Amino acid sequence: MGSSSQAGTVAATRTRAILFVTLGAGFMSGLDLFVVNVAFDPIGASLGVGTGGGPSMADLSWILNIYAVVFAALLVPFGRLADRYGRKRIFVGGLALFVLASAACALSGNVWMLVVFRGLQAAGAAAMTPTSLSILMAALPPQKRLGGVRMWSAVGAIAAAVGPTVGGFLVQISWQWVFLINLPIGIALLWFAVRDVRDTPQDRDAPTPDLGGALILASAVGLFALALVKSPDWGWGSPLTLGVLAASIVLTLVFAWRSRRHVAPVIAPALLRVPTFLWANIAMIIFNVAFASNMLIVVLWMQQVWGWPAWLTGLAIGPGPAMVPITVAFTARFLPRATPARLASLGALLFGIGAVYVALFIGTEPNYWLGFFPGWIIGGIGVGFALPNLMAGAAHDLPPAQASTGSGVITMARQIGFVIGISMLFAIVGNVQGPAAAEPFLLALWASVGVLALAVAAGFGMASTKKPAGAVASAAPSAAPGAGRPGAATADEAPEPAAEGASS
Repeated sequence: MGSSSQAGTVAATRTRAILFVTLGAGFMSGLDLFVVNVAFDPIGASLGVGTGGGPSMADLSWILNIYAVVFAALLVPFGRLADRYGRKRIFVGGLALFVLASAACALSGNVWMLVVFRGLQAAGAAAMTPTSLSILMAALPPQKRLGGVRMWSAVGAIAAAVGPTVGGFLVQISWQWVFLINLPIGIALLWFAVRDVRDTPQDRDAPTPDLGGALILASAVGLFALALVKSPDWGWGSPLTLGVLAASIVLTLVFAWRSRRHVAPVIAPALLRVPTFLWANIAMIIFNVAFASNMLIVVLWMQQVWGWPAWLTGLAIGPGPAMVPITVAFTARFLPRATPARLASLGALLFGIGAVYVALFIGTEPNYWLGFFPGWIIGGIGVGFALPNLMAGAAHDLPPAQASTGSGVITMARQIGFVIGISMLFAIVGNVQGPAAAEPFLLALWASVGVLALAVAAGFGMASTKKPAGAVASAAPSAAPGAGRPGAATADEAPEPAAEGASS
């Protein structure tokens, strides 16, 4: 009896440690996205952006773009590598890389060093993400997996809500602290991961993922972003801009050709033949073009046009992301049978209404409560409707065996939209800084409204002919193939993916 009780205590302790590791890793990577947004302008000022002979704002945009490009390209391949070589190995390796790259980011002495190390950070995050949920699910008994998925999903919403405020206060010490904060957290997570996480059986027969295809995809997206952010300097009709755009298109076609022939492609062509999945990905890209652009516009408006410090900007931004988990909970409680297509389109519409309000009333003098706050709250509610239901819509008509891979692909689509949105912003704003940037910022806001109109229409393309599966609750929140292996939650068990709606 005593031996059995002791074994139960050890198992419970190990489970708590795994909860800490997997949820902590998700929180850390989610937090990193938002603290860097708030620190964007102080980082630029510290690294000489805008000074004579120094880097430009377009150059600085790559500290955001490179993260999204690398994360998007490696997310699905790392999930498949976890199947082949074991989840623990990929998770611990990704976590260690993320922590080391965070330290290197803090030590960066110029923009391009920071860009390189942000890319390494993203590679670490791409390895952690598809393995963390599956590790958590394998550690929980079946009756507790639903709650485990909910907790895993909720950490992203929490990170989104507190990230801007945390980032704002960390920048008051120095911008390096937005990266250094990852060191004590990451080291603690690594210690518990090595000690308590048990590896899964390796499937040496699993096909090797298409890493070459991932490189081609990253290059195609990166070249497209390069053409956009450099267009103010090169000119839209210049041979250089047109040549880079043409190279991006060619690489995209090569990627599509390769995906049709590889045994384990980054994007399985069969998935794109499911209409709801195809339209969910299109809508996800379009919506995130506006989402990423608007998120950075309001941060830069407060800091450059209003002259607010980073800590005040962080406090001001926080209420919008905080509306996301509230909206998700409201949807699950009061709109359980609404289709993902309708809720996603409603979310894009509300986000557009919020953007219109901000564009009309924000003003060049601080006018937070009347000129910004109402529109930002409406926009936050819109995000809470849109992003989780775009995830849900993608999974709606997929067979259970493809749900995990599908959720990895739509997460990748989200990152691609993020890259395009940031690049679109700097294509419009160029290198203008300070109060003079107010006019191009407003132009970018209005451009995002037009983009959101397309997102509303694309959302309706997700409409399924199958019986509604309960909107958000039907989505499998796993991020990549590795999350869908034995021990993970089934599609029927998976709850609303709150984190998917909260992260940027």
